[in-house]
Amino acid sequence: MPSLSIQPVSPAAARPHHRFWPKRLPHRITPPATSLWHNLVVNAQRYPDKPALVFFDRSTSYRELLEQAERLAAHLHARGVKAGDRVILLMQNCPQWIVAHYAILRANAVVVPVNPMNRAEELKHYITDPDVKFAISAADLAGELLQANAALPEAQRLTHLVVAHYHDAIGPQAEVPPAWTDWLGARHALPVLPGGTVTDWADALACTEAAPLHDRQAADLCVLPYTSGTTGLPKGCMHTHASIMHNAVAGCLWAGSTSENVSLVVVPLFHITGMVAGMHAGLYVGATVVLMPRWDRDLAGRLISAWRVTNWTNIPTMVIDLLASPRFDQYDLSSLQYIGGGGAAMPQAVAQRLFEQYGLRYAEGYGLTETAAPSHNNPPDAPKQQCLGIPFMSVEARVVDPETLQEMPQGEAGEIIIRGPSVFSGYWKRPDATEAAFIDFEGQRFFRSGDLGKVDEDGYFFITDRLKRMINASGFKVWPAEVEALMFRHPAIAEACVISTKDDYRGESVKAVVVLRDAARGQTTEQDIIHWCRENMAVYKAPRVVQFVDALPKSGSGKVMWRLLQEKEPKEPV
Repeated sequence: MPSLSIQPVSPAAARPHHRFWPKRLPHRITPPATSLWHNLVVNAQRYPDKPALVFFDRSTSYRELLEQAERLAAHLHARGVKAGDRVILLMQNCPQWIVAHYAILRANAVVVPVNPMNRAEELKHYITDPDVKFAISAADLAGELLQANAALPEAQRLTHLVVAHYHDAIGPQAEVPPAWTDWLGARHALPVLPGGTVTDWADALACTEAAPLHDRQAADLCVLPYTSGTTGLPKGCMHTHASIMHNAVAGCLWAGSTSENVSLVVVPLFHITGMVAGMHAGLYVGATVVLMPRWDRDLAGRLISAWRVTNWTNIPTMVIDLLASPRFDQYDLSSLQYIGGGGAAMPQAVAQRLFEQYGLRYAEGYGLTETAAPSHNNPPDAPKQQCLGIPFMSVEARVVDPETLQEMPQGEAGEIIIRGPSVFSGYWKRPDATEAAFIDFEGQRFFRSGDLGKVDEDGYFFITDRLKRMINASGFKVWPAEVEALMFRHPAIAEACVISTKDDYRGESVKAVVVLRDAARGQTTEQDIIHWCRENMAVYKAPRVVQFVDALPKSGSGKVMWRLLQEKEPKEPV
């Protein structure tokens, strides 16, 4: 692991939350100035035979992880990947995802992580917007990607695809959930990429050519995760090796991580939290990362018990689900030392049960794709419930009036603004959106979160509302404008307005209020619309409720008054 220097905060810069700061930690850090690839190189030298990754019953050592990433990087280079090129990465959590991520970095290229739930119509944007020519995909997802690719003009299409199979990473004694047997065990035929080439994962790793000289510096772009917003189409968030490195290192320090840690990673790796807090933090410190491809409460219970998991970053709904398992008494969670997460509030009763049974204090956090996951986190020894926590290491945050941009008094709501080394460089090819996302405050550049919050007397931050129109479904952000844009492609829909509806389990779910075209009335049902949406967009975005109306409320200028529909929606699940 590269050396780490620390910088104490000056007394003049002290804020109220510093009274609750973990005494063992500095307020600010200077992370290594090397690339993320260097972290893997160092730990493959330090711990060559130690398990880096665990997937069901099969381990991958640090030496094997490094060698596989080297070979895949050589293959990408041989196929024409150049420094700075963007490469799509489309898989569920699996060892190949991590090998591919580090291989792309090793080849001096940029990772474009894509949600595996996206459908062909959505995937087109991830090919065209970042100008991608190369992709690495799981075999079960390649069909959707190639369908998207085929619909594009020839000049914008992919030229090379590497296809991986989950089956190759699973050992013979794996206890796979029955519902996953066919999915994980399937061997798909190698697809055809018209006008391009396709290579099987095993053949790519057999490449004997030399990988390029690795020349990436801290300031170079390394990952381009996409985030949606009020304008519909997702925007790429430009993160450098430095911005990701900061939160990988800070996350390890915050959680008291060591090379003896065993972390359970079930939060999706394509998501900034799974990528940074799960993968990069774990491999920076030399820990063992236990991977789950999707959430399954009983598999999680077995893995925590069998591998003596010490650290688990999650979404609170996962903890609720695990504790509700009828087999829960068969699992041993006593090895857990740190548990926390975000995306939704942790109910007080569940947090209390974790503390009473295991002495664990659930530490909620807050962050965005733009801030490389945590910009705020609860101190592990002094957390508050239903709370974002305090500004994270090296981070400054304020609450300001969204109109005047003046700082709000303690306890009064305003927009949360954030400044720190983990904040992104800007939106890919969107200088207008980048300019709108930042403000000058006290002579410094702060990022506008779009979330309304307040600060209590101890300096802890709390969410009160959202400036941005967004739905939070079990930690997945759903942007109504994007869902509406997709729904308008349905031939029966004249108008659609997407709002949130309360959900006992997910917190919020997606609801669409729809006006049908005259010819479709009496011919198209609400269930028809729901089924079509599930076929054409990621399942977490698809409306779970559809309501037909004769007309949508509109303002004098003709804009749909979505707030009025939202206000009429029951505040509790019905």
